[in-house]
Amino acid sequence: MMRFGKRAAVLAMAGVFGAACMTGCSGSLDTDAVVATVGGEDVTLGVANFYARMQQGQYETYYAGMMGTTPEEMWSQEYTEGTTLEDETKDGVLEMLEDLYVISQHADEYEVALTEDEEKAISDAAAQFDADNTDEAKAAVSGYRKDVEKLLELLTIQNKMEKPMKEGVDEEVSDEEAAQKSMQYVYFPFTTTDDSGNSTEMTDEEKEDLRSAAQDFDDQVKDGEDFESAAESADVEVRTTTFDSESTSPDADLIAAADALEAEGDVTDVIETDSGLYVARLTSMLDRDATDQEKQNIVEQRRQDQYDSFLEDWREAADITVNEKVWAKVDFEDQGVTIITSETEDGTADDNSQTDESTDTSDASDSSENTDEAASGSGAE
Repeated sequence: MMRFGKRAAVLAMAGVFGAACMTGCSGSLDTDAVVATVGGEDVTLGVANFYARMQQGQYETYYAGMMGTTPEEMWSQEYTEGTTLEDETKDGVLEMLEDLYVISQHADEYEVALTEDEEKAISDAAAQFDADNTDEAKAAVSGYRKDVEKLLELLTIQNKMEKPMKEGVDEEVSDEEAAQKSMQYVYFPFTTTDDSGNSTEMTDEEKEDLRSAAQDFDDQVKDGEDFESAAESADVEVRTTTFDSESTSPDADLIAAADALEAEGDVTDVIETDSGLYVARLTSMLDRDATDQEKQNIVEQRRQDQYDSFLEDWREAADITVNEKVWAKVDFEDQGVTIITSETEDGTADDNSQTDESTDTSDASDSSENTDEAASGSGAE
Protein backbone atom coordinates (compact mmCIF):
# COMPACT_ATOMS: atom_id res chain seq x y z
CA MET A 1 0.00 0.00 0.00
CA MET A 2 1.32 3.44 -0.85
CA ARG A 3 0.46 6.65 0.95
CA PHE A 4 1.56 10.12 -0.08
CA GLY A 5 1.79 13.54 1.49
CA LYS A 6 0.17 13.85 4.88
CA ARG A 7 -0.76 10.21 4.91
CA ALA A 8 2.79 8.80 4.64
CA ALA A 9 5.00 7.98 7.65
CA VAL A 10 6.07 4.74 9.28
CA LEU A 11 5.55 3.62 12.86
CA ALA A 12 7.21 0.39 14.00
CA MET A 13 5.07 -1.30 16.63
CA ALA A 14 7.76 -3.18 18.53
CA GLY A 15 6.31 -5.03 21.50
CA VAL A 16 3.42 -2.75 22.32
CA PHE A 17 0.26 -3.91 20.59
CA GLY A 18 1.75 -6.91 18.84
CA ALA A 19 4.50 -7.11 16.27
CA ALA A 20 3.34 -4.65 13.66
CA CYS A 21 4.20 -1.44 11.89
CA MET A 22 1.87 1.41 11.09
CA THR A 23 1.77 4.22 8.58
CA GLY A 24 0.46 7.65 9.44
CA CYS A 25 1.18 11.31 8.88
CA SER A 26 3.24 13.65 10.96
CA GLY A 27 1.32 16.11 13.04
CA SER A 28 1.88 18.95 15.44
CA LEU A 29 -0.39 18.31 18.41
CA ASP A 30 0.00 19.61 21.92
CA THR A 31 0.10 16.19 23.56
CA ASP A 32 -0.20 17.75 27.02
CA ALA A 33 -3.52 19.38 26.15
CA VAL A 34 -6.42 17.98 28.17
CA VAL A 35 -9.03 16.09 26.18
CA ALA A 36 -11.10 15.07 29.20
CA THR A 37 -11.10 15.07 32.98
CA VAL A 38 -12.22 11.87 34.72
CA GLY A 39 -12.67 11.92 38.47
CA GLY A 40 -10.25 14.82 38.75
CA GLU A 41 -7.62 13.09 36.57
CA ASP A 42 -6.63 14.61 33.23
CA VAL A 43 -6.73 12.59 30.03
CA THR A 44 -4.11 14.11 27.79
CA LEU A 45 -4.35 14.47 24.04
CA GLY A 46 -1.18 12.40 23.72
CA VAL A 47 -2.72 9.34 25.36
CA ALA A 48 -6.07 9.82 23.64
CA ASN A 49 -4.56 10.34 20.20
CA PHE A 50 -2.27 7.32 20.55
CA TYR A 51 -5.17 5.07 21.56
CA ALA A 52 -7.37 6.47 18.78
CA ARG A 53 -4.68 5.81 16.15
CA MET A 54 -4.37 2.19 17.27
CA GLN A 55 -8.10 1.72 16.74
CA GLN A 56 -7.98 3.63 13.45
CA GLY A 57 -5.18 1.39 12.22
CA GLN A 58 -7.28 -1.71 12.83
CA TYR A 59 -10.13 -0.30 10.76
CA GLU A 60 -8.04 1.02 7.89
CA THR A 61 -5.87 -2.07 7.58
CA TYR A 62 -8.47 -4.80 7.93
CA TYR A 63 -11.88 -3.32 7.09
CA ALA A 64 -11.54 -0.64 4.41
CA GLY A 65 -10.80 -3.21 1.71
CA MET A 66 -13.70 -5.39 2.82
CA MET A 67 -15.98 -2.39 2.54
CA GLY A 68 -14.74 -1.69 -0.99
CA THR A 69 -13.61 1.83 -0.20
CA THR A 70 -10.50 3.85 0.59
CA PRO A 71 -9.70 4.70 4.22
CA GLU A 72 -10.37 8.39 3.54
CA GLU A 73 -13.82 7.65 2.10
CA MET A 74 -14.59 5.11 4.80
CA TRP A 75 -14.42 7.61 7.63
CA SER A 76 -16.80 10.07 5.96
CA GLN A 77 -19.45 7.42 5.32
CA GLU A 78 -22.68 7.82 7.28
CA TYR A 79 -22.89 5.36 10.17
CA THR A 80 -26.23 6.43 11.54
CA GLU A 81 -28.37 9.38 10.54
CA GLY A 82 -26.23 12.49 10.91
CA THR A 83 -23.21 10.53 12.22
CA THR A 84 -20.15 9.34 10.30
CA LEU A 85 -18.06 6.27 11.01
CA GLU A 86 -15.32 8.59 12.26
CA ASP A 87 -17.73 10.23 14.72
CA GLU A 88 -18.89 6.84 15.99
CA THR A 89 -15.37 5.44 16.31
CA LYS A 90 -14.02 8.48 18.11
CA ASP A 91 -16.97 8.45 20.52
CA GLY A 92 -16.25 4.80 21.28
CA VAL A 93 -12.53 5.43 21.77
CA LEU A 94 -13.13 8.27 24.19
CA GLU A 95 -15.67 6.26 26.17
CA MET A 96 -13.25 3.33 26.43
CA LEU A 97 -10.52 5.67 27.63
CA GLU A 98 -12.83 7.15 30.25
CA ASP A 99 -13.61 3.60 31.39
CA LEU A 100 -9.90 2.80 31.71
CA TYR A 101 -9.33 5.83 33.92
CA VAL A 102 -12.43 5.12 36.03
CA ILE A 103 -11.41 1.50 36.57
CA SER A 104 -7.85 2.47 37.54
CA GLN A 105 -9.24 4.89 40.12
CA HIS A 106 -10.98 1.98 41.88
CA ALA A 107 -8.05 -0.44 41.73
CA ASP A 108 -7.13 0.13 45.38
CA GLU A 109 -10.54 -1.17 46.44
CA TYR A 110 -9.56 -4.55 44.99
CA GLU A 111 -5.93 -4.34 46.08
CA VAL A 112 -4.90 -4.27 42.44
CA ALA A 113 -1.61 -2.61 41.56
CA LEU A 114 1.17 -3.04 39.04
CA THR A 115 3.94 -5.37 40.09
CA GLU A 116 7.59 -4.52 39.58
CA ASP A 117 7.72 -7.02 36.72
CA GLU A 118 4.72 -5.41 35.06
CA GLU A 119 6.16 -1.93 35.45
CA LYS A 120 9.41 -3.12 33.91
CA ALA A 121 7.60 -4.84 31.05
CA ILE A 122 5.70 -1.65 30.28
CA SER A 123 8.83 0.47 30.51
CA ASP A 124 10.77 -1.91 28.28
CA ALA A 125 7.99 -2.03 25.68
CA ALA A 126 7.71 1.76 25.57
CA ALA A 127 11.49 2.13 25.35
CA GLN A 128 11.69 -0.36 22.49
CA PHE A 129 8.87 1.44 20.71
CA ASP A 130 10.69 4.73 21.18
CA ALA A 131 13.96 3.32 19.85
CA ASP A 132 12.38 1.68 16.81
CA ASN A 133 10.69 4.81 15.48
CA THR A 134 11.73 8.15 14.07
CA ASP A 135 10.58 11.41 15.61
CA GLU A 136 8.35 11.96 12.58
CA ALA A 137 6.71 8.57 12.99
CA LYS A 138 6.04 9.10 16.69
CA ALA A 139 4.61 12.55 16.04
CA ALA A 140 2.14 10.97 13.63
CA VAL A 141 0.32 9.14 16.40
CA SER A 142 1.57 10.83 19.60
CA GLY A 143 3.69 7.75 20.15
CA TYR A 144 5.93 9.27 22.79
CA ARG A 145 7.25 7.17 25.63
CA LYS A 146 5.20 8.82 28.37
CA ASP A 147 1.97 8.41 26.39
CA VAL A 148 2.70 4.80 25.45
CA GLU A 149 3.56 3.96 29.05
CA LYS A 150 0.44 5.62 30.42
CA LEU A 151 -1.85 3.76 28.05
CA LEU A 152 -0.16 0.42 28.76
CA GLU A 153 -0.47 1.05 32.50
CA LEU A 154 -4.19 1.69 32.13
CA LEU A 155 -4.68 -1.38 29.96
CA THR A 156 -2.74 -3.60 32.36
CA ILE A 157 -4.75 -2.42 35.36
CA GLN A 158 -8.00 -2.93 33.48
CA ASN A 159 -6.91 -6.45 32.59
CA LYS A 160 -6.10 -7.21 36.22
CA MET A 161 -9.35 -5.67 37.47
CA GLU A 162 -11.61 -7.71 35.22
CA LYS A 163 -11.46 -10.91 37.27
CA PRO A 164 -12.15 -9.43 40.74
CA MET A 165 -14.89 -7.20 39.34
CA LYS A 166 -16.65 -10.31 38.02
CA GLU A 167 -16.25 -12.44 41.14
CA GLY A 168 -19.03 -13.26 43.60
CA VAL A 169 -21.98 -13.83 41.25
CA ASP A 170 -24.44 -16.66 41.81
CA GLU A 171 -23.09 -19.61 39.82
CA GLU A 172 -26.08 -21.89 40.41
CA VAL A 173 -28.21 -22.34 37.27
CA SER A 174 -31.08 -24.80 37.08
CA ASP A 175 -31.84 -27.05 34.13
CA GLU A 176 -35.12 -25.23 33.74
CA GLU A 177 -33.43 -21.85 33.35
CA ALA A 178 -30.82 -23.11 30.89
CA ALA A 179 -32.87 -25.75 29.06
CA GLN A 180 -31.91 -26.23 25.42
CA LYS A 181 -33.91 -28.39 23.04
CA SER A 182 -32.58 -29.98 19.86
CA MET A 183 -34.09 -30.61 16.46
CA GLN A 184 -33.48 -31.89 12.96
CA TYR A 185 -34.74 -29.76 10.13
CA VAL A 186 -34.70 -29.45 6.36
CA TYR A 187 -34.89 -26.36 4.20
CA PHE A 188 -36.43 -25.96 0.75
CA PRO A 189 -35.12 -22.62 -0.61
CA PHE A 190 -37.05 -20.47 -3.07
CA THR A 191 -33.89 -20.14 -5.18
CA THR A 192 -31.91 -22.38 -7.50
CA THR A 193 -28.14 -22.37 -7.80
CA ASP A 194 -26.19 -23.17 -10.96
CA ASP A 195 -22.76 -24.79 -11.22
CA SER A 196 -21.08 -21.38 -10.96
CA GLY A 197 -22.77 -20.64 -7.66
CA ASN A 198 -25.19 -18.08 -9.07
CA SER A 199 -28.60 -18.01 -7.39
CA THR A 200 -31.86 -17.42 -9.23
CA GLU A 201 -35.29 -16.76 -7.72
CA MET A 202 -37.85 -19.41 -8.56
CA THR A 203 -40.89 -18.61 -10.61
CA ASP A 204 -44.30 -18.73 -8.96
CA GLU A 205 -44.98 -22.07 -10.65
CA GLU A 206 -41.69 -23.50 -9.36
CA LYS A 207 -42.49 -22.30 -5.86
CA GLU A 208 -45.82 -24.11 -5.98
CA ASP A 209 -44.06 -27.31 -6.97
CA LEU A 210 -41.64 -26.79 -4.09
CA ARG A 211 -44.52 -26.32 -1.65
CA SER A 212 -45.95 -29.64 -2.82
CA ALA A 213 -42.58 -31.34 -2.35
CA ALA A 214 -42.21 -29.91 1.15
CA GLN A 215 -45.74 -31.00 2.07
CA ASP A 216 -45.07 -34.51 0.76
CA PHE A 217 -41.94 -34.67 2.92
CA ASP A 218 -43.88 -33.44 5.96
CA ASP A 219 -46.62 -36.02 5.42
CA GLN A 220 -44.09 -38.84 5.07
CA VAL A 221 -42.24 -38.15 8.30
CA LYS A 222 -45.46 -37.58 10.21
CA ASP A 223 -46.59 -40.99 8.94
CA GLY A 224 -43.49 -42.54 10.50
CA GLU A 225 -40.90 -42.54 7.73
CA ASP A 226 -37.33 -41.98 8.90
CA PHE A 227 -36.42 -38.28 8.74
CA GLU A 228 -33.03 -38.87 7.07
CA SER A 229 -34.46 -41.30 4.52
CA ALA A 230 -37.26 -38.95 3.59
CA ALA A 231 -34.78 -36.09 3.25
CA GLU A 232 -32.56 -38.18 0.97
CA SER A 233 -35.56 -38.98 -1.25
CA ALA A 234 -36.52 -35.30 -1.34
CA ASP A 235 -32.89 -34.34 -2.13
CA VAL A 236 -32.60 -31.97 0.84
CA GLU A 237 -29.99 -31.83 3.59
CA VAL A 238 -30.79 -32.76 7.17
CA ARG A 239 -29.43 -30.16 9.58
CA THR A 240 -29.38 -30.12 13.36
CA THR A 241 -29.43 -27.34 15.92
CA THR A 242 -30.09 -26.69 19.58
CA PHE A 243 -32.36 -23.88 20.70
CA ASP A 244 -34.61 -22.30 23.29
CA SER A 245 -37.58 -19.97 23.00
CA GLU A 246 -35.28 -16.93 22.69
CA SER A 247 -33.32 -18.30 19.73
CA THR A 248 -33.70 -16.71 16.31
CA SER A 249 -31.37 -18.79 14.13
CA PRO A 250 -31.77 -20.27 11.60
CA ASP A 251 -35.25 -18.71 11.48
CA ALA A 252 -37.50 -17.27 14.18
CA ASP A 253 -40.67 -18.86 12.78
CA LEU A 254 -38.96 -22.26 12.61
CA ILE A 255 -37.81 -21.91 16.23
CA ALA A 256 -41.30 -20.94 17.39
CA ALA A 257 -42.88 -23.92 15.64
CA ALA A 258 -40.30 -26.39 16.95
CA ASP A 259 -40.52 -24.96 20.46
CA ALA A 260 -44.29 -25.52 20.44
CA LEU A 261 -43.91 -29.27 19.85
CA GLU A 262 -44.88 -31.25 22.93
CA ALA A 263 -42.87 -34.46 22.66
CA GLU A 264 -39.66 -35.81 21.20
CA GLY A 265 -40.27 -37.13 17.69
CA ASP A 266 -43.06 -34.63 16.95
CA VAL A 267 -42.85 -32.90 13.56
CA THR A 268 -43.85 -29.37 12.63
CA ASP A 269 -46.12 -28.44 9.77
CA VAL A 270 -44.47 -26.88 6.72
CA ILE A 271 -43.21 -23.44 7.77
CA GLU A 272 -43.09 -20.89 4.97
CA THR A 273 -40.79 -17.89 5.14
CA ASP A 274 -39.83 -15.22 2.62
CA SER A 275 -36.79 -17.24 1.58
CA GLY A 276 -38.12 -20.79 1.59
CA LEU A 277 -39.79 -23.63 3.47
CA TYR A 278 -38.81 -25.52 6.65
CA VAL A 279 -39.87 -28.77 8.28
CA ALA A 280 -38.46 -29.76 11.69
CA ARG A 281 -38.51 -32.75 14.02
CA LEU A 282 -37.95 -32.34 17.76
CA THR A 283 -35.17 -34.72 18.82
CA SER A 284 -34.72 -33.76 22.49
CA MET A 285 -36.66 -31.78 25.05
CA LEU A 286 -33.42 -31.28 26.99
CA ASP A 287 -30.13 -31.53 25.15
CA ARG A 288 -27.67 -32.23 27.97
CA ASP A 289 -24.50 -30.87 26.36
CA ALA A 290 -26.16 -27.74 25.03
CA THR A 291 -27.92 -27.12 28.35
CA ASP A 292 -24.68 -27.44 30.31
CA GLN A 293 -23.00 -25.03 27.89
CA GLU A 294 -25.89 -22.60 28.31
CA LYS A 295 -25.39 -22.76 32.08
CA GLN A 296 -21.83 -21.59 31.57
CA ASN A 297 -23.06 -18.84 29.25
CA ILE A 298 -25.57 -17.66 31.84
CA VAL A 299 -22.94 -17.51 34.58
CA GLU A 300 -20.55 -15.65 32.33
CA GLN A 301 -23.32 -13.20 31.43
CA ARG A 302 -23.99 -12.64 35.13
CA ARG A 303 -20.30 -11.84 35.60
CA GLN A 304 -20.33 -9.44 32.68
CA ASP A 305 -23.51 -7.79 33.93
CA GLN A 306 -21.88 -7.27 37.33
CA TYR A 307 -18.77 -5.81 35.70
CA ASP A 308 -20.91 -3.47 33.60
CA SER A 309 -22.97 -2.49 36.63
CA PHE A 310 -19.90 -1.57 38.66
CA LEU A 311 -18.51 0.43 35.77
CA GLU A 312 -21.81 2.23 35.21
CA ASP A 313 -22.04 3.17 38.88
CA TRP A 314 -18.44 4.38 38.93
CA ARG A 315 -18.97 6.46 35.81
CA GLU A 316 -22.06 8.08 37.30
CA ALA A 317 -20.16 8.93 40.47
CA ALA A 318 -17.15 10.31 38.61
CA ASP A 319 -17.12 13.87 37.33
CA ILE A 320 -16.38 13.41 33.60
CA THR A 321 -15.95 16.43 31.35
CA VAL A 322 -14.77 16.52 27.72
CA ASN A 323 -13.00 19.33 25.85
CA GLU A 324 -14.57 18.89 22.42
CA LYS A 325 -12.29 21.47 20.78
CA VAL A 326 -9.19 19.52 21.78
CA TRP A 327 -10.68 16.16 20.80
CA ALA A 328 -11.66 17.57 17.39
CA LYS A 329 -7.95 17.87 16.57
CA VAL A 330 -7.87 14.08 16.09
CA ASP A 331 -8.99 13.69 12.47
CA PHE A 332 -8.99 10.30 10.76
CA GLU A 333 -9.65 11.64 7.26
CA ASP A 334 -6.54 13.83 7.21
CA GLN A 335 -4.25 11.27 8.84
CA GLY A 336 -4.06 7.64 7.79
CA VAL A 337 -2.88 4.72 9.88
CA THR A 338 -2.15 1.34 8.31
CA ILE A 339 -0.88 -1.62 10.29
CA ILE A 340 2.01 -3.43 8.61
CA THR A 341 2.90 -6.68 10.33
CA SER A 342 6.62 -7.06 10.81
CA GLU A 343 8.68 -10.15 10.13
CA THR A 344 8.84 -12.85 12.74
CA GLU A 345 12.08 -13.77 14.47
CA ASP A 346 12.77 -16.57 11.97
CA GLY A 347 12.60 -14.05 9.14
CA THR A 348 9.31 -15.21 7.67
CA ALA A 349 6.63 -12.65 6.96
CA ASP A 350 3.36 -12.74 8.85
CA ASP A 351 0.28 -13.64 6.80
CA ASN A 352 -1.18 -10.15 7.37
CA SER A 353 1.95 -8.31 6.30
CA GLN A 354 1.73 -5.44 3.85
CA THR A 355 4.37 -3.27 2.25
CA ASP A 356 4.48 0.48 2.02
CA GLU A 357 6.54 1.57 -0.97
CA SER A 358 6.95 5.08 0.35
CA THR A 359 8.90 4.08 3.45
CA ASP A 360 11.02 1.44 5.14
CA THR A 361 9.79 -0.58 8.10
CA SER A 362 11.62 -1.71 11.23
CA ASP A 363 11.65 -5.26 12.53
CA ALA A 364 9.50 -5.63 15.61
CA SER A 365 10.71 -7.52 18.64
CA ASP A 366 8.64 -9.64 21.00
CA SER A 367 6.62 -7.93 23.69
CA SER A 368 6.36 -9.15 27.24
CA GLU A 369 3.58 -11.51 28.26
CA ASN A 370 2.01 -8.95 30.59
CA THR A 371 1.96 -6.26 27.95
CA ASP A 372 0.38 -8.55 25.38
CA GLU A 373 -2.31 -9.56 27.86
CA ALA A 374 -3.06 -5.95 28.67
CA ALA A 375 -3.53 -5.09 25.04
CA SER A 376 -5.65 -8.12 24.21
CA GLY A 377 -7.80 -7.64 27.28
CA SER A 378 -8.92 -4.21 26.17
CA GLY A 379 -9.49 -4.89 22.52
CA ALA A 380 -6.57 -2.70 21.49
CA GLU A 381 -4.43 -5.33 19.94
